[in-house]
Amino acid sequence: MIQVISILGSLTILAAYGASQFRLISSASLLYSALNLVGSAVLAVIALIEHQWGFLLLEGVWALISLWTTARIVLGNSGK
Repeated sequence: MIQVISILGSLTILAAYGASQFRLISSASLLYSALNLVGSAVLAVIALIEHQWGFLLLEGVWALISLWTTARIVLGNSGK
């Protein structure tokens, strides 16, 4: 079951990336940031459960950056 959840988390991130690369969504959009946030948070939790510290570092930081970007968009503060 954890492998299925892991695949879904990965597909969420890959969907955002692919859609951005094919110019279906902007990498500055709420959808892009939210997909990255959800996918990376799922993978970070799995990495924590599985004691995969390098993967937890990668996905945890990815989730925090995505959270920051998502919050800025939602709060209407897209300035740098």
